[in-house]
Amino acid sequence: MYSEERNWYALWVKSRHEFVAFDELRKKGVETFLPSVVKIRQWKDRRKAVAFPLFPGYLFVRIFPQAEEFQKVVKTRGSVTFVALEPGHPTPVAPDEIGSLRLVIESSEQVDVYPHLHEGMRVRVRRGALRGAEGILTKKGDEYTFIVNIDILGRSVGMKIYAEDIEQA
Repeated sequence: MYSEERNWYALWVKSRHEFVAFDELRKKGVETFLPSVVKIRQWKDRRKAVAFPLFPGYLFVRIFPQAEEFQKVVKTRGSVTFVALEPGHPTPVAPDEIGSLRLVIESSEQVDVYPHLHEGMRVRVRRGALRGAEGILTKKGDEYTFIVNIDILGRSVGMKIYAEDIEQA
């Protein structure tokens, strides 16, 4: 039927529409992968296990690299566009990356997503009591430390911080 192989592509979806788009694409017969994790949420009256997308705003589809296939996916409720390094040309995701991601999800281990962070990067705190503070990221072993420099005094203060609480400044 098609001469080319199907590829995995990252699809950007509307905020909080990951599961909606996932269900709609599956109904259309599109092979879809939505990596998600289950977290326990506490309300005043109850606790409940809730599924959250591992990459909010994104899911993966495996389709043939043809215009009709891309159109079918993008016209799905909740879909926005394909992730593309070159505008107008969706960029395939390496199959081994999808395979590794599946193994991580299926392992049932605690999973955290980290932005591309590296030691020495200038970062800003996104949430919590230090929201808006800017500093330098250092790493000691497996832990990140948020450092605020007071240049005029030649001193710094640091604290351990979760990677999910910071972003590149």
